[in-house]
Amino acid sequence: QVQLVESGGGLVQPGGSLRLSCVPSGFTLDYYVIGWFRQVPGKEREGVSCITPNSNWTRYADSVKGRFTISRDLTKNTAYLQMDNIEPGDAADYYCAAVGPTYQALCILGKSDYDYWGQGTPVTVAS
Repeated sequence: QVQLVESGGGLVQPGGSLRLSCVPSGFTLDYYVIGWFRQVPGKEREGVSCITPNSNWTRYADSVKGRFTISRDLTKNTAYLQMDNIEPGDAADYYCAAVGPTYQALCILGKSDYDYWGQGTPVTVAS
């Protein structure tokens, strides 16, 4: 059974940092596009970042460019979202998603383009 498990969320002060992790079970990340999404109650789930299978191409939402970094470590079969200089508007439940296997050279941030989803990890921003 394919599953994704996120971890690393928590309470952080504005300006602080968190690193979210996404570990799959049932497959390896090598040939999967990985996306990070976030959602606050009452709002649509929005794409934050994605990375292609070969890690050569990444995409970021304008709201997080320059502050968040997506990566993957194939030796640990784990994807990450490094969140720096966190702002109050970053507070949300963060979800890891995957689609594949694929050799696509680009990735997009449409939630309908992803087949597998984790249960989410909450990020709370408070001083």
